[in-house]
Amino acid sequence: MGDQRVAVVTGGGTGVGRAAALALARTGFAVVVAGRREEPLTQTAALGREGDGEIIGVTADVRDPADVDALFERAVETFGRVDVLFNNAGVGLPDSSFLELSLEDWRATIDTNLTGMFLCAQGAIRRMLEQSPPGGRIINNGSISATTPRPRSAPYTASKHAVTGLTKSIALDFRDEDIACGQIDIGNALTEMTVDEDISTGIIQPNGQILVEAMIDVEQVARTIVYIATLPLDVNVLFITVMANKMPFVGRG
Repeated sequence: MGDQRVAVVTGGGTGVGRAAALALARTGFAVVVAGRREEPLTQTAALGREGDGEIIGVTADVRDPADVDALFERAVETFGRVDVLFNNAGVGLPDSSFLELSLEDWRATIDTNLTGMFLCAQGAIRRMLEQSPPGGRIINNGSISATTPRPRSAPYTASKHAVTGLTKSIALDFRDEDIACGQIDIGNALTEMTVDEDISTGIIQPNGQILVEAMIDVEQVARTIVYIATLPLDVNVLFITVMANKMPFVGRG
């Protein structure tokens, strides 16, 4: 293992998580990808190894404290430490009418996007404090909705606003322990999820108009994750926004 750095990526089976995991592996990180479904994790790990990366998959539900603890134990047992957590796992609830929103859907979104992120950050920080040398970096996946909501998105928007508070609190509470915490807010990365949601038909705008929005290659997000992950621990990127330049974000609402 030597001086090899180790990254844990949640939601690493598809989309932004997969792209980030593969980019980190290409950079020289040993990578642990986590997610609820085994098959996508196996595919991510296989793709990583094709590029001579060292990458393993661990099935875990970020909402389950026992799963989260087992995830970080596996990372330490396999690679010796945890240097970076890309706290990426999350769910969306598109076009959710506020008055018709069920408590079950609300809780499912908050449990994954906020509580899951808290549990994973807690698990990572415990290992980062114990290891030698101590310290590490957490990159929380926020969203441009963390500052500016889309219409009909209360659960998702509320969860991502809360992630911003979590990011600031972790950054403050652990900066003296050589743990840096920052957040990436992504706007319109083209992934399997956005394709499944058929964004080609358009996205609702604040004025009710349906508009086909500009998208960016997910590899641009992965490059940004690598940039942050490879910074020395005396440097923190507290917040960074990566978005399609032509998307209607600045000034929306």
